[in-house]
Amino acid sequence: MDPKGRVAIITGAGSGIGRATALALAGEGASLAIADLNEQGGRETVRLIEDAGGKAAFVHVDVTKRDDLKRMVSFAEQTFGGVDIFHNNAGIGTPQPRFPAAALELWEKTLTVDLWAVIAALQAVVPAMRRRGGGVIVNTASLAGLIAHFPDPVYSAAKHGVVGLTRSLAFLRDEANVRVNCICPGVVDTPMVRGVPSSMSGRDRRGHPRIRPQRHARWSGDGDHPRPPPPHHRSPDPLSRRPIPARGFSLTPQAPYT
Repeated sequence: MDPKGRVAIITGAGSGIGRATALALAGEGASLAIADLNEQGGRETVRLIEDAGGKAAFVHVDVTKRDDLKRMVSFAEQTFGGVDIFHNNAGIGTPQPRFPAAALELWEKTLTVDLWAVIAALQAVVPAMRRRGGGVIVNTASLAGLIAHFPDPVYSAAKHGVVGLTRSLAFLRDEANVRVNCICPGVVDTPMVRGVPSSMSGRDRRGHPRIRPQRHARWSGDGDHPRPPPPHHRSPDPLSRRPIPARGFSLTPQAPYT
C-alpha cells in the first residue's frame, strides 16, 4: 500500500519505533493519528511531523481501555476521513525482578498491554477498515516472540501470542481486504529498553546490541515497493550487518505473512 493520501493510526507513537514509523509515513504523504498515553511525547511527534510539512493530530489513548480504543478510531475517522493503516505498536516490559519473582500486578500488566490490548485494538480497527474497503495492519511483535527471552519471560510469552495472532488473522485478507503482518525487532534503542540491559546478567547481555528505531520504521511503513527480502529476513535480525533490502516492506502486497 502506498502511504500517500492514506490515513494511519499508530499506538505508542510518542517515542521509539512508533515515532520513527510516524515520521516515515508522514514523509511519504500519509495523515497520522498519533495515539499515546504520554501526551507530551505524542504532541512532540505531531510537532516534528508538522514542522516537516506533514499532517498529524494527537489523541490521548490508554490501550488497556476499550472505550479509549473506540475513541481513537472515531478520532481518526472524524479528523482525517477513515483508517487505512494501523501500526499496533504500544508495548511495555516487565520491571525487575524477573518472573517468577515478579509481582503479580506487574506481569499481569505486561500481558494486558502487550497482548490483550493488541487484540482489543485490532477488534476496534478492523470495522473501520472494512468501511474503507480494506487496509493494512502491522503489529509490533519482537524477536522475543520467536525465540526464548530469558530477561523477561512474560514479555516473551506475550510477543509469542502476537506472532500467533498475526498468523491466525490471515483470513482477513480474503474476507475484508485487510492484510495483517508483524515486525519482530531485536533490542531497539527506545525508552522502554534503556536501562534494561544493565539489569541482565553478563550472559543475558551478550547478543543484545541496541538498534535504532528508524531501522524498523523502514520495515513498518516507509513507502517504497522494492523486491522482497530473502526468507530469513522476514523478521529483522538485530545481529545482521547487511542493509535492509526493503523500505516499508510490511505495507507492500509482496510482504509474506510472518
